[in-house]
Amino acid sequence: MKQIVIEVIYKADYCLPCFYMDEAMQEVLPKYGERVIYKRVCFMDSDEDVERFKELSCKLYGLEKVENLEQVAPVPSLFIDGELIFDMIPPRFELEEAIERALSDGEGDF
Repeated sequence: MKQIVIEVIYKADYCLPCFYMDEAMQEVLPKYGERVIYKRVCFMDSDEDVERFKELSCKLYGLEKVENLEQVAPVPSLFIDGELIFDMIPPRFELEEAIERALSDGEGDF
């Protein structure tokens, strides 16, 4: 059984776009069971999440831009297996399509 990791960049509960991105994920998670590992990357909460936010940001923009605070990963955003898939709250059907593609082959254009 193939598993994928979905991560949502999440600032805090008072960030309504973050809250709604997480809510969108919570609505579809039951459909996929153990095939999807879901993590909120709450970069305001823990050192581990700060490091993960930095890793994902560096993958997008490079270490220099991230360390100079020129660019970081969008907040909120959704990554599947470390790849940015959505930088805004997706409609449910688009989210499910992206998950299905990742589960079926793990590659392709998102």
